[in-house]
Parts: sequence; C-alpha cells; structure tokens
Amino acid sequence: MTVTALDPRTALVVIDLQAGIVGAPTQPYSGAEVVARTARLAEEFRAHGLPVVLVRVSFADDGADIVPGRTEAAPRGGARPEGWDRIVGELSGHPGDITVTKRNWGAFHGTGLDVQLRRRGVTQIVLAGIATSIGVESTARAAHEHGYHVTLATDAMSDLDAESHRHSVERIFPRLGETGSTDEILQLLAKTHG
Repeated sequence: MTVTALDPRTALVVIDLQAGIVGAPTQPYSGAEVVARTARLAEEFRAHGLPVVLVRVSFADDGADIVPGRTEAAPRGGARPEGWDRIVGELSGHPGDITVTKRNWGAFHGTGLDVQLRRRGVTQIVLAGIATSIGVESTARAAHEHGYHVTLATDAMSDLDAESHRHSVERIFPRLGETGSTDEILQLLAKTHG
C-alpha cells in the first residue's frame, strides 16, 4: 500500500461515471467493475460524513460549449443519446452529494469544484472514474496544482486503452499524489475516521 494518510476533510471525487461513458470498452477494468468499486467508496465516505462529488461531462445540444481548438484527433460529431450525461444509478440519488458539470477533460477548469471543496474545508481528494488518462489524470494534475493532497483509487478507474491506464498509474500519478486500491483506501478510511 502506498497511500499513507487520509486528511480529516477528504472528499471522494468521481469522474464521468455516467450513462454514456461506463458502457465503453475500458481496460484493465470494465465500467461495471469501476462503478461497483466507486459505489463502495462513496457509501463509506457518506457514512463518515465526508463529501462525495459526482462530476459529469455534458455539452449544450448545439455544441457551442465544446472546447475549441485544432487537434490531430478526429472530431467527435453527431448527437448524443438522450440521458448520456446522467450519473449512473449506483451513485446517484444521494441529496448530500455535490454534482459538478464540466465541459473540459478536467473537473476544476470552468467549474465551481475548487470553491465547493474549500468551503467544506477539504484538503485532500480521492479520485476514481473513467478515463484514467483523460478526465482522472487532468483532474489529478489540477488538484495537485491547487494544493490538495491527491489519492488515486487505481482499481476504481479505467481507460479506453490499457497502456494509457498503466502509464498514468505508474508514471504520472506517483508525481501527483499517492495511489492505492479501493480496499486499501477503505481500510485507511476506517482506521483514521473510524
């Protein structure tokens, strides 16, 4: 276990576990595995009175708020199915949770996430979600830059590409914070907040 501590005010921040994303073919864990592990984390965070933040990505129907700029990747076009941006049922429906809608890869830029966390005295975040190398990594980088302690639940996240997931977990995350499995984080949560 490399995760060593959870601050008294730690929040769980869940990235893009929504209808139109969890069904994608992810590696090394399926969307269902990521959702199940994240739901366990969320249940325990709530039980300990700690904030749970559900981040979703969404865009206006006309696409006017999609990030502009030239890229080498083919643009994603077409209409999204109704409800694609709805948080999955295993995580939704808890009135105390905070929901953040983002229009970018990361959950900090252009949202009220930092304000929501600081007003609650949060000094550390535990991250989970899809995709590891995109939304999760972007959010972890920004959290680190904002001065939060960052913990990454590496088996409660997955990617569209196994190598991208591995690269984030082995190369990037150790420079941004600490990593651990869902079970390791839950054990530490019980020990420090028990």
